[in-house]
Amino acid sequence: MSECGGRGGGSSSSEDAEDEGGGGGGGGPAGSDCFSPSPAPATASSAGRLRRGLRGASLMARQRPELLCGAVALGCALLLALKFTCSRAKDVIIPAKPPVSFFSPRSPVLDLFQGQLDYAEYVRRDSEVVLLFFYAPWCGQSIAARAEIEQAASRLSDQVLFVAINCWWNQGKCRKQKHFFYFPVIYLYHRSFGPIEYKGPMSAVYIETFVRRVMKPLLYIPSQSELLDFLSNYEPGVLGYFEFSGSPQPPGYLTFFTSALHSLKKDYLGTVRFGVITNKHLAKLVSLVHSGSVYLHRHFNTSLVFPREALNYTAENICKWALENQETLFRWLRPHGGKSLLLNNELKKGPALFLFIPFNPLAKSHPLIDEITEVALEYNNCHGDQVVERLLQHLRRVDAPVLESLALEAPAQLPDPPLITASPCCNTVVLPQWHSFSRTHNVCELCVNQTAGGMKPSSVSMPQCSFFEMAAALDSFYLKEQTFYHVASDSIECSNFLTSYSPFSYYTACCRTISRGVAGFINSEQGVFEAPTVAFSSLEKKCEVDAASSVPHIEENRYLFPEVDMTGTDFTGLSCRTNKTLNIYLLDSNLFWLYAERLGAPSSTQVKEFAAIVDVKEESHYILDPKQSLMKLTLESFIQNFSVLYSPLKRHLIGSDSAQFPSQHLITEVTTDTFWEVVLQKQDVLLLYYAPWCGFCPSLNHVFIQLARNLPMDTFTVARIDVSQNDLPWEFMVDRLPTVLFFPCNRKDLSVKYPEDLPITLPNLLRFILHHSDPASSPQNVANSPTKECLQSEAVLQRGHISHLEREIQKLRAEISSLQRAQVQVESQLSSARRDEHRLRQQQRALEEQHSLLRAHSEQLQALYEQKTRELQELARRLQELADASENLLTENTWLKILVATMERKLEGRDGAESLAAQREVRPKQPEPSGTPQLPGSSPPPANVSATLVSERNNENRTN
Repeated sequence: MSECGGRGGGSSSSEDAEDEGGGGGGGGPAGSDCFSPSPAPATASSAGRLRRGLRGASLMARQRPELLCGAVALGCALLLALKFTCSRAKDVIIPAKPPVSFFSPRSPVLDLFQGQLDYAEYVRRDSEVVLLFFYAPWCGQSIAARAEIEQAASRLSDQVLFVAINCWWNQGKCRKQKHFFYFPVIYLYHRSFGPIEYKGPMSAVYIETFVRRVMKPLLYIPSQSELLDFLSNYEPGVLGYFEFSGSPQPPGYLTFFTSALHSLKKDYLGTVRFGVITNKHLAKLVSLVHSGSVYLHRHFNTSLVFPREALNYTAENICKWALENQETLFRWLRPHGGKSLLLNNELKKGPALFLFIPFNPLAKSHPLIDEITEVALEYNNCHGDQVVERLLQHLRRVDAPVLESLALEAPAQLPDPPLITASPCCNTVVLPQWHSFSRTHNVCELCVNQTAGGMKPSSVSMPQCSFFEMAAALDSFYLKEQTFYHVASDSIECSNFLTSYSPFSYYTACCRTISRGVAGFINSEQGVFEAPTVAFSSLEKKCEVDAASSVPHIEENRYLFPEVDMTGTDFTGLSCRTNKTLNIYLLDSNLFWLYAERLGAPSSTQVKEFAAIVDVKEESHYILDPKQSLMKLTLESFIQNFSVLYSPLKRHLIGSDSAQFPSQHLITEVTTDTFWEVVLQKQDVLLLYYAPWCGFCPSLNHVFIQLARNLPMDTFTVARIDVSQNDLPWEFMVDRLPTVLFFPCNRKDLSVKYPEDLPITLPNLLRFILHHSDPASSPQNVANSPTKECLQSEAVLQRGHISHLEREIQKLRAEISSLQRAQVQVESQLSSARRDEHRLRQQQRALEEQHSLLRAHSEQLQALYEQKTRELQELARRLQELADASENLLTENTWLKILVATMERKLEGRDGAESLAAQREVRPKQPEPSGTPQLPGSSPPPANVSATLVSERNNENRTN
């Protein structure tokens, strides 16, 4: 304290002295700030403090030099520490560790863990089939696929070279040249063809199957039984006929082989199979005659032969032609992940049948798939083709005679139809409640039939149902409805009546007496929902209150018409006789059982076989009973029950496992399983529909809690249901949330919806309940006085029937007036049609005249053509003669050249002889030569030879 205080006093006194000396030159003392009437600026004060601090530090350094040395040493240490820290900061990002081997050293896979892509390309040239596995060491899917690749390599290492390449190492060539967006990636090469990318499941059996398809893309077919195996397969087949007797590689074989590899490159599933036939007798069975022909087999449509005259015979064209014209019985689906949109895209195409079966692609035989193929062939065999029947016999292993041809034949001409033929144009009519006969006949099947004078079914390709015919049938049915008044029977009764619109058709109405309450809740304590029974009661019995309440729910019935034989329906060609044609899809249950559980399959089962039908348009979902085994008979029955008009299948409802609130709470939580038990009990029920995502629904909880406290629990139930987790029958579903439904006691079929425009408050709910409930009408009161109410009900029904008849008369009058207007329009159209006909006839005559003129002109042109042809032939003949003469002149010219050369040599010899004679004259004593040299066999030329040669040369020049 003394040291800090002493240093402080000395510094302040010296500061005052120096400030006074400096203040004289600066304009005032620095210490006069506190006594000055006006304060100095803040900047001057801070500058003064800084100067005082520096002076104090310098004074202290002069007095204590050891402190100055310590401060300097401390600063140097701080600078060294800062420099050391900055130098280490540069090395924070350490270089990556060198990669290690991804596969074990004993693995049959060649692991290029440093990304040596150039070495992989080098070893690929020496192998026939190579599989390249591009991976990233950190990728979980690559790690999971490692064992599958090793398993496949252990089985195929003697035939296929398996190479793994680390494509994530930043210093490797694979990372620099390949830019993959996902791992792992599998490429296959067949010699110089490739790459063929594999996108299937990362399972050893599937990878091995695909590799074997790349190894042998063509299947050799030596016998008829193997040909039938090839054609009866569910996958489309392409056959090529090649004769190997003349050459080891016939023309077009290599192109066909490459087209099979192109198919695998474009479709990794390998849905199109390629086969080769070398026997000409087998080739004739599929209408192949010439070597190099290609045949695409289709089960139901006409099979095709590759059109060489229209398309070039190349591998790309053959593959494209096969993929565009293929026909599939059913498809394999292999969705990626648990949230794939593949199923959604397929469901938009129509009703779908999903079959989950355990599948081993390496197995030689698949009995269950053969049964499914048989079902698909029968389901789509609309015309009873003989080829399809022969393939079905082969699948059933039934011995059949050898076919002369497997090509599709023209359909045989149908025999003449009988006098009266039934038309498939039918419609179901549910009679309104206000009909007097609606107590008995309330469901009718109305069909339009053709008489002998109508159009024969053989004259059209497919029968069509006209909307106007059905509308006329409904009108005539309502006019003839009195014929069903006096009938009351439990059997199906049919009646025929003619139509006033066409003399060639009549209608058939088959009606059935059923009760309005088609479902009943017999025992509310046990929650048993039994099928309805047909009731024939009078009006007085109808007014009596039964113990079981009726529910208007036809969907829950097992059979609406028990007498109708549902099993008698022919399954063959069913897809063409129903408007609910199914698309069949197969999924491997070993890989995609998660989807089966979402569709309703049990999570724990020994045999993973499951079948479900999903119709998005109708919002229906049916499953095959898990207790039944998946086989041909059960599958056909499942499809038949879905295709009939009144389907006996029960829609599969998905509900939550447990309720949110216990039973002792004021509000009862309803689920799919407890819906019938809660709603159909013998008391009034107010049901609230809600969902967790509905923001307004929780605000109503206090209103319903107060309502449940105000009403007695023994006669009234307040319940709610979460519709996002619980499915209900369609008649109990709603289209908006929140929604309130009221089910009065003993009148469950007369449920009432709370008005949407009315606020949901406690007073409004109480008024709504009191208005639609009838507490005074207990079962004892109703049983004591049923006559008056029954009479009032019957009077109301009669008045409703009379009003309906008046409305029908008004409709008929309006139709008559519309028909008159239509008649006027038709007459005007007929007059315009006659004018058009007259104009067309005039145009026809003008065209005929033009046609005659054109025909005459064509004849003239033909004669001119023949004349010019003859002239051209004559010119050609003359040109040929000139060519022959030219050749003769050329020959003579050659001989003349030879003769000229000979004569020139003779002239040279003569000149030499003359020179010799002159020398002899000079030297007369020398002997004369024996004679001039001459060519052997030549004679001396005559005197006029030179003139002849000159003339011949001139002729030659002129000829040239």
